[in-house]
Amino acid sequence: MTGPHTAGEVFDQLRRHQSPKLALTGKFAGQGAVESSALGSRVTLSDGRSALDFGSYAVALLGHRHPRVVAAVGRQLGVMPTSTRSLANPVAAEAAAHLADYLGGRLPKIYFGLNGADAVEVSVKLARLATGRDRVLAVTGGYHGKTLGALALTHSPMFRAGLRGCVVDVVHLDPDDPHAVREQLSAGPVAAVIFEPVQGENGAVPLRTAVLRQWCEDAHAHGAFAIADEIQCGLRRCGERSVALADRLPVDAVLVGKPLGGGVMPLSAVACTQELYRPLDTDPFLHSATFGGHPLSCAALPAALEAVEELAEHGRTLSGRLTDGLRALGERHPRVMSGFHGRGLLWGIDFTTPAAAGEVVVSLANNGLLVSPCLGRPTTVRLLPPLVTTEAELDEALDILDTALDAAGTGIDD
Repeated sequence: MTGPHTAGEVFDQLRRHQSPKLALTGKFAGQGAVESSALGSRVTLSDGRSALDFGSYAVALLGHRHPRVVAAVGRQLGVMPTSTRSLANPVAAEAAAHLADYLGGRLPKIYFGLNGADAVEVSVKLARLATGRDRVLAVTGGYHGKTLGALALTHSPMFRAGLRGCVVDVVHLDPDDPHAVREQLSAGPVAAVIFEPVQGENGAVPLRTAVLRQWCEDAHAHGAFAIADEIQCGLRRCGERSVALADRLPVDAVLVGKPLGGGVMPLSAVACTQELYRPLDTDPFLHSATFGGHPLSCAALPAALEAVEELAEHGRTLSGRLTDGLRALGERHPRVMSGFHGRGLLWGIDFTTPAAAGEVVVSLANNGLLVSPCLGRPTTVRLLPPLVTTEAELDEALDILDTALDAAGTGIDD
């Protein structure tokens, strides 16, 4: 392990230079150990234990250190790891062409960022500039990031605690109301409607396709754009390259990120129509970032998407086995587990109380399974297995979950 030589030194540095609460959370989750290395679906801790990684907030779709992605980044590292930003970079150009083709060619224009909030900010900025309108429609339960602009779109007020306001005029829609966009358009001009086809932070809740289609059609009828935020649910995480495009939603942009860099490099992108991208066509420096389109990140993209496609069929098999396993667990543990929902390899488990959810998360970590809690929905925990997960590893994860649910149920009075 490079850097600090002991877990204690890591926690001490976190306390002194970052956050005591961050140190406490990490120490609790790792039982005094820290992450040391990772390969495939497994993370090795500093005390020698290993854990299946079904968390990582959807980044590790290809697991850790996928050899094809590592090799691609390594080759670029040995040639030109950064860009002059003055000369054209062929790696970024190839990555843009590759992503546009991967998504079927209907969204030919690409903007690269480093994280999901980057993509959200740029897409909304473009929509407001292209339409000359300010107001944006988002969805109750949605999550789009924590930068000030993206934070206005994120529904849960807990993420805005202490902030007087954000810079985007946003209205949040009822996800079950097919006429919500039409009603807002009748009340005044709108630049765009943005939605997650499957809401990740809200507990892996799929939105109704018929509602989303009506929203897109109504937006277009009034000159507004429709943006699908698939930063968590896209790129085969939920079975399809793009959930919105597979469901034939007439969107003007699909936002992707998290696993786009193969779990090796940070990378996000806005894939959009010529119409939405027009402000950047007119002035390519209207929005820029020093590390946008970074060569190492862009080198990872083709390798990552090729690996994802090779594993897509295996992902469908895993999804079926996971769905069956969760259904069986729900039937066995009704006092603790109140339901589950999701799509593909993005699933949320609902618990009867926040305390039960917290107890299960701790038990899972202690017994070798890492998951992702939902910060804004404390009764729900996300399972995000990588595409490289073997059937034996999936069975192991379900067994660990079964044990944790059984232990949590023991403390509940009949």
